[in-house]
Amino acid sequence: MNIAFVSSDALSATQDQPAPSAHRNQILAVARELGREHKVTIYTRRGADSDKTRVRVAHGVTMEHLPAGPAQDLPEDGVLPYLPDMGSELMRRWGQNRPDVIHAHSWTGGLAALAGASGLHVPVTQTYTRQTDGDARKARLQRALGRRASAVIAGCGDEESELIRLGVPRRNIAVIPCGVDVERFRRQGPAAPRGTRPRLLHVGPLSDDRGVRTAIRALAGIPEAELLVAGGPAASDLEHDADAYRVRILAKELGVDDRVSLLGQVPHASVPKLMRSADVVLSLPREAAGGVVALEAMACGVPVIASAVGAHMDSVVDGVTGLLVAPDRPAQTARLTRELLADPTRRTALGFAAADRVRSRYSWERISQELVRVYEDALAAQR
Repeated sequence: MNIAFVSSDALSATQDQPAPSAHRNQILAVARELGREHKVTIYTRRGADSDKTRVRVAHGVTMEHLPAGPAQDLPEDGVLPYLPDMGSELMRRWGQNRPDVIHAHSWTGGLAALAGASGLHVPVTQTYTRQTDGDARKARLQRALGRRASAVIAGCGDEESELIRLGVPRRNIAVIPCGVDVERFRRQGPAAPRGTRPRLLHVGPLSDDRGVRTAIRALAGIPEAELLVAGGPAASDLEHDADAYRVRILAKELGVDDRVSLLGQVPHASVPKLMRSADVVLSLPREAAGGVVALEAMACGVPVIASAVGAHMDSVVDGVTGLLVAPDRPAQTARLTRELLADPTRRTALGFAAADRVRSRYSWERISQELVRVYEDALAAQR
């Protein structure tokens, strides 16, 4: 099968992006897995580090950088003026090398993909990376894309419900979650150095909505434990970062600044060691479209306490593979963490069950198989 991925983001051919670029890592990872048995071409806008127009990513996978707008990352509104150029480039290239199926990532990627596929009679499948955020124009475009696409791929049951409320026909939606590299994220393996204190870990951006402030407030009720925070800008830039400043001020106000370590941006390849060094991983965002951090912690066999939102509601079986807590509840988070830290047998049981669940349900092999079934159904309906 000849599969075309379309992303309006400026992607790099390397998979080892920092945690804030998790959705980019997901695109590359699933392409690599599909490339074992299929031909995959990733079409992306040219980025600042895109000195070559065509790059071999892995066996069966190439990346083509399209000249559409400036060679840099752009916000959604910044990408919109250049989508016609991207669509024209796709149409030209697909006229020479027609794909069997197209998979657009993000609604802006979907607009470019539909423009490029005009007249080709090739099924277009769609994944949204973000929801509408109350933007009426964006909602109308997403609704139109969802109705024109052969299939819309939701990452979890909660996202499926959002898409239905948006107006996407239920029959068009397939629920396929984010995946995990279960060979890199696994129970066995080296762990980062640590001291004698119980260790808690938070991975992700430092903005308020990602849960780091809840984790710090919870730490005030967890005596002796330390909290490592991996995320935000590079460590050398933390001093000048507004979010990092607010996090440090909060920790100082609560009297826990001596137990909080801001690590800054951590390469994705280093995250498994960090997770295996922790007693508990806290993943407490107000929204969790993919829930990748919780999945990676579960794959490492580390107990996770996750906010009861989005993808966490599907992946974390409360009391079996981890614990769920309502967002912005530091006191409840602290109580659950204290209970886990006091019960190593329970932590071990949660960790084993979590690792088994991820390996059986969220491996890239499983995710790619489910995507291929969606593609095959879309092809069959097109004929």
